[in-house]
Amino acid sequence: MYVVPPPQRSDPGAGSGDLLVYQAWKGSNKFVLQGRFIFGPDARSLALTIFLIAAPVAVFCVYVARKLINDFSDHLGMTIMAIAIIFTIYVLVLLLLTSGRDPGIIPRNAHPPEPEGFDGSLDVGAGQTPQLRLPRIKEVEVNGMTVKVKYCDTCMLYRPPRCSHCSICNNCVERFDHHCPWVGQCIGLRNYRFFFMFVFSTTLLCIYVFAFCWVYIRRIMESEETTIWKAMIKTPASIVLIIYTFISMWFVGGLTAFHLYLISTNQTTYENFRYRYDRRANPYNRGVINNFLEIFFTSIPQSKNNFREKVPLEPVLPVRSVGGGFMSPSMGKAVDDIEMGRKTVWADMGTALDPSEGQLNERLAIKDGEFGELSPEIRTTVDETSDRGGIHPRRSSWGRKSGSWEMSPEVLALASRVGESNRMGGGSSSLTTENRHT
Repeated sequence: MYVVPPPQRSDPGAGSGDLLVYQAWKGSNKFVLQGRFIFGPDARSLALTIFLIAAPVAVFCVYVARKLINDFSDHLGMTIMAIAIIFTIYVLVLLLLTSGRDPGIIPRNAHPPEPEGFDGSLDVGAGQTPQLRLPRIKEVEVNGMTVKVKYCDTCMLYRPPRCSHCSICNNCVERFDHHCPWVGQCIGLRNYRFFFMFVFSTTLLCIYVFAFCWVYIRRIMESEETTIWKAMIKTPASIVLIIYTFISMWFVGGLTAFHLYLISTNQTTYENFRYRYDRRANPYNRGVINNFLEIFFTSIPQSKNNFREKVPLEPVLPVRSVGGGFMSPSMGKAVDDIEMGRKTVWADMGTALDPSEGQLNERLAIKDGEFGELSPEIRTTVDETSDRGGIHPRRSSWGRKSGSWEMSPEVLALASRVGESNRMGGGSSSLTTENRHT
């Protein structure tokens, strides 16, 4: 069972209210235009992708489409070039919508969620309190089937179904499909539609350029009555474009076919490679038609992040009295709180004792391990003895507030009952007897 680490405090400026969310962002993303566009950390690859799309189209317009203008009547040649340019712009817009928007990032929690219990299987010594645990995995029901959701250590939350943490962007993304290095962004719930349209449109653009390069070669063969090989030699740009688009069609075309299969079965790339729904039922599959409607004809949910708003001030968490104490903001420090499971340290009281009380201090210098095994009644009697002997209350490690003694009503009631029973029985504990002799 996993032990949740203590929550780390935010950066000094993160909760000042002077910074915007994108300026204090803890992920690895890059922001442009004051948080209006969000990219992955590998956004430089986006420039390479733009070049691989725009450069071949520019070569096509200059060396192929421009020469086809005079070969077709009724401005058909001009239409060939115009379609190539407009379609390229459309592909680049889809690329920007894919890579420059929030893919479905789930905001991080500032602190871990509340624990639900503790692991009783651990060996807990006397006087110790067991550590509270957060379950590593929870089970939720999706369409009548049980689905396991995991706890994210980085974002300190339970990931919703189909959510995963991207190690490159360092964010939890809803309906995580994969991280695409060609677009420099995660593909998730809010940009998967644009990603598929980008890949599919790029495939069509490759087919378009490939086809009209062959048309131009065919026009050369007919006008000069030559062989195909001589016609290809007369237009080397067409040969380069044919080879380039043919290779690209295998890549983007194969990717399009693969994602058509994923959409029809309502899977993500991550689920397909990791879970293998062909071996078990897919709780998200609602039929081919409904699966396509879910991707292309449903409204895209609003982003859970407003990157341009001010970072809200984080409230100071009160110390929580829970077993193990890992939920306390003072975790890792010496906490003077009995409910946190810390044993009383008598050495802390040495400076508050008067010289005449040296013998009492020596007799009460019980080892830490031994004191943890005493019963609550003896522990209370020791505290009463110390109070009558003159021990300064401000040095007590049971808890203090504004320099005064602070005990819970249950402890005070127990102390009064023990003291009353001792007076009625005419006896006292050995420790109180030593105190009187002293």
